[in-house]
Amino acid sequence: MWNETFNILSVDLLRRHTVGSESSLRRIIVCLKQAVDVSQLKVDPATRQLITTSAPRKISDFDKNALEEAIKIKEKLGDTEICTVTMSSEDAKPVLREALAMGADKAYLINDASFKDVDTYGTAYILAQAIKKIGEYRLVLCGETSLDSFSGLVGSRLAELLGLPQMSSVRKVSVEGEVVTAERTLEDAIETVRAKLPALVSVTREINQPRIPSLMMIMKASKKEIVNWTATDLGSEKEKLGSKIEIMEVLAPKTERKKIKITGETVQEIADKLAKALIQEGVVGR
Repeated sequence: MWNETFNILSVDLLRRHTVGSESSLRRIIVCLKQAVDVSQLKVDPATRQLITTSAPRKISDFDKNALEEAIKIKEKLGDTEICTVTMSSEDAKPVLREALAMGADKAYLINDASFKDVDTYGTAYILAQAIKKIGEYRLVLCGETSLDSFSGLVGSRLAELLGLPQMSSVRKVSVEGEVVTAERTLEDAIETVRAKLPALVSVTREINQPRIPSLMMIMKASKKEIVNWTATDLGSEKEKLGSKIEIMEVLAPKTERKKIKITGETVQEIADKLAKALIQEGVVGR
């Protein structure tokens, strides 16, 4: 149970990020990752290697929460544009259509074959370059992590590259005027922090339940714009895309059955032995 101690912190990084002139239109940038649907992954039983080629792609779950929260902020404030930014070495347009159907106004896809082995710094660098190219914005939202890699580093690195105050592990957020207030989930406490906009917020899955687009929203999404850029369009420096991490291999956990056989003279005896074995193994409680 969380210790309901709320610490109100004044974030020192209250400087305004110079990304353009002031305007009445607010822009929220949501960073989306096209991720492998881990629930659909298959494993080669001989090598224990993951078979990803046939696994469907989708918006990373935490990023979908970030998009939902952006839509909720727009519904409250009005006069707000939601732009999603995605970098991928594959075609991510079907995934972006889902984001547009949910309520995003415009999607930016940075698609380049050179992104295939980019690490978290390279990802943050490309996203930062794209966000700067888009122009003025008030808030950047992203998921706390992704379910396929679970590094949780991109949000922090992106905030550093953009020179923004960052709020991480956020389970509740509100925007009032020029200030964003966020409730953060820590190990033994719940912390409330504030920062002046623009800022970057990375959210947890507890923040909301993403909506399911209606048929009308899906039809409208087909008319919304997807802007395509490459690494060259962003003026990216190739040396910053080289991965500093070498992944040797990714294997599924090795599992073996214990092959325990329960026998007995009667059904009741077998049931008693089975119950005792399950309790000993910790599968069920006493």
